[in-house]
This record gives sequence, C-alpha cells and structure tokens, in this order.
Amino acid sequence: MTVSTLEIARELAVSTSSKIVLLVMDGLGGLPNAETGLTELETACLPNLDRLTATSDVGLTEPLMPGVTVGSGPGHLALFGYDPLRFRFRRGATSAMGIGFPLQPGDVAARANFATLDERGLIVDRRAGRISTEEGERLCSVLQGIEIDGVQALLAMEKGHRALVVFRGEGLSDQLSDSDPHHEGVPVAAVQPLAPGAERAADIVNRFIEQALERLREQKPANAVLLRGFAGAPQAPPMGEVYRLRAAAIAPFPTYQGVGRIVGMEVLSTGETLESEIETLERHFSDFDFFYLHVKWSDAAGEDGRFEEKARVFEAVDRMIPRIEALGPEVLAVGGDHSSPSVYREHTWHPVPFLVHSRWCIPGSAVRFTERECAKGSLGRFPAERAMLLMLSHAGKLSKFGG
Repeated sequence: MTVSTLEIARELAVSTSSKIVLLVMDGLGGLPNAETGLTELETACLPNLDRLTATSDVGLTEPLMPGVTVGSGPGHLALFGYDPLRFRFRRGATSAMGIGFPLQPGDVAARANFATLDERGLIVDRRAGRISTEEGERLCSVLQGIEIDGVQALLAMEKGHRALVVFRGEGLSDQLSDSDPHHEGVPVAAVQPLAPGAERAADIVNRFIEQALERLREQKPANAVLLRGFAGAPQAPPMGEVYRLRAAAIAPFPTYQGVGRIVGMEVLSTGETLESEIETLERHFSDFDFFYLHVKWSDAAGEDGRFEEKARVFEAVDRMIPRIEALGPEVLAVGGDHSSPSVYREHTWHPVPFLVHSRWCIPGSAVRFTERECAKGSLGRFPAERAMLLMLSHAGKLSKFGG
C-alpha cells in the first residue's frame, strides 16, 4: 500500500523558523513551436531561472499520472501534497471558496464560463472574448432569480468571464457531467447523471441551462453559459495541522485563492500585477513559514494560443526572482500545476518542469529552466504530490523516519 504525503508528513513534520516560497507558474509546460522547434520556456530569456537551475535539484512533475490531463485544482492540490484522487475538489468548490461564497450542506456549486454561440447554436468562444468583470456582473444579474422545482440557482461573480452557480434545494447530487464540452465547434453539452440518484439534479441543471440560454439570447458577445466541476462543500486537513507550518497564499484570482483556503492557507490581499504580488510577499515575509505565489497569465496565454506572450510572462517572472532571493528563504521552489502549450491551446498531460533550491542541493547537468533540460535533472520524473516532501526536507522541516 502506498503511503500518502499527508500520512508521512503527519509523522515526520517539525515546526522550524525556516521559510519556503513555492512559485507556481500556471500552465508552465509547453510544446515546441512548429517554426522554431522551441517551447515557450526555450524561447524566453530567463537568466535568473537558468542560474537557479544550474545550482538546484530539478526534474519533471506528473500532476496525477502519465497521460492524464488535470485541471488547475487537482494540479495545485498535488503540489501542496494532497492526493488529487482522494481529495476531488472540483472547480465549483474552488470557485465558491475563492470568492468566499458560504456553501450550505446539500448545495451543488459549479464553475460557469460565459461563452459565445453562433446562429447554429455552436460554441465559437468558450470564454466570450474574456469579457470584463463588470460585464460578467451584469450578466449574472440577468440570470438571477431562476427557480426550478423548488431549487434556486444562485449566481455570484468570480472574475472576467468566470462566475459561480450554486444550486440550492432538496435532493441534489454533485455527481454530474459538465455542460462545457471543453472545445469549440459543438453545442452546449447536456448534463448527465454520473451516479444513481443524480437524475433529478441533472434534469434541474439542464432546465436551468435552457432558461439561461433564453435570457442571454440577445446578449453580445456572451450569449451562453457553460457549467463544469459540480461539487459540494470541500473538506481537507489543513496544512498547518499536517505540516506544522503557517501557510499563506498570494494569488489574485479567486479560483486559486479557493484552493489555498481549502487546504487552510491564509489568503493575503494583493493586486493583480506580478509587481503587486512580490510586494505582498515582501510585506508579509516575516509572518509565515510557507508562501504559495501564483502566476496565472502564463496559463491564459497558453490556452489562447499566444506563444510569444506566454514566453514574455516567463521573462517577467524571471526578472522578479532576485527580489524573492533577497528575502532569504531557505527554500525556493518553482513549478507549475500542469502544462498548457500554446500550440495545443488547452491543458495537456505533459510533465511539468520543477526546481527546488536550497543550500543542500547537488547540481546536475541541467543549465536552463526548460522541459528538456529539467528532464536531465536528479529528481527525474516524479509525482507532483511528492514535491511537498522535497520542500520540507530542504527546509529542515522533516525528522528522520525510523531508528
């Protein structure tokens, strides 16, 4: 039987004053551009990350297992040491936690994307051109007040084209398939029950979608809503209890704040720019032992197919590395929750570059922070769930196992 990261950490974790910074570049991994043969990381100029790579332990993480593509929620949970198969917090749960929506027992939450349909009812843009948060709020108000067979549909704005829908009533189940087909050129999918007893919930959600389509019919560019990640209220052992540390999340986007809250991190108020996130880290560095610093823009560029922009995001992050180092964390780890190659325009199953830097590393032959160079590293290819144990060990926060 495989022992989980949480089980071994509960036994071995010790409280120390050492500090860990985990920098997560969302959708970090890429694939080669057809014209150059280079990935986004290989295209970018990253002198600081390359310098770190040459003096760190590096490898590639598998968010779940070979060949399996994950969402951002499972990808992040794995990096925090939580088995995504055991802790299945689908997107509705992270969205609700991210915006502080108080889920009640029996509620079913779903992440909603405002989207664009053509005159044939086919999806032409799953994100409606990434509309503004103000426009999203207006559309949420258009959809408020729908009630079906005693079940209320409650809408709350998340950010941009993203919203939350919570179904509240008796006899619901979160064992439902997505209405978001996850690609363009097809109609909105009918929600299917995934377990006995979920038939009523599926029927209510499908009727909600029909009414939403009717209310949004004349709206532009967002004339549809796509639902995914149906979930009830999440529960997980907090990081402070398991790892014996004080953890903080620095993440501008609600979904990632939600993942942090689920595992017991304190979410720090920060602005939407990378500069603001670094300033928040600097301001609170003495207050916590573990910092999760999230960069979203690399994933957005990858999903939109903007290869050069994704490379530029990496360069902007690279310029901030000296400021993180200047704070003196005992451990600086850099990785990603999954791959989002610009040439693929979506999440993929490819392993993700990862480095852990401390005074206790054995540098190898890797000299650049790229997919192919990290594949040469001493860490090899390993489950992302184990990354937390590496960070704790390098920080002196794990005692010896056995006599």
